[in-house]
Amino acid sequence: MRTRVIGVGHPDRGDDAVGRIVAAKLVGVPGIDVIETDGEAAKLIDLMEGADRVILVDAALSGSDPGAVTRLDAAASRIPQPMFAASSHAVGLAESIELARVLDRLPPSCIVFAVEAASFTLGAPLSPAVAAAVDRVVTAVVAEIAAGVRADA
Repeated sequence: MRTRVIGVGHPDRGDDAVGRIVAAKLVGVPGIDVIETDGEAAKLIDLMEGADRVILVDAALSGSDPGAVTRLDAAASRIPQPMFAASSHAVGLAESIELARVLDRLPPSCIVFAVEAASFTLGAPLSPAVAAAVDRVVTAVVAEIAAGVRADA
């Protein structure tokens, strides 16, 4: 089974960088492809192509406390669009996933880890709460991959 982790975000917009930072920490983990992207819809759909399992990591605004991490199964159900409505991407992650679903290009397994953001300020670093969440998300992604490997065995 081919697993791809895609870190989504803008590297210089505060908490929007969290997906890319998590992805960078996963480079070198055996058995997965790791990609960082800005979240442009057509590119994101292309990046999911050919993978049996995709794990996406992105910043979100759902009203939770900054740094909160939410796991969503995008293959099982729609992603709440308002969660990603304030994204710095032209089309949000939820819309990109739904477009992939309509085009029959959504992988059989598609998990999203959404990290609640505090700020998308241009040039700002991660907020302290989101920075503290990075290692928790890395651990959650590795556990997700391990669980999928066990399920495939």
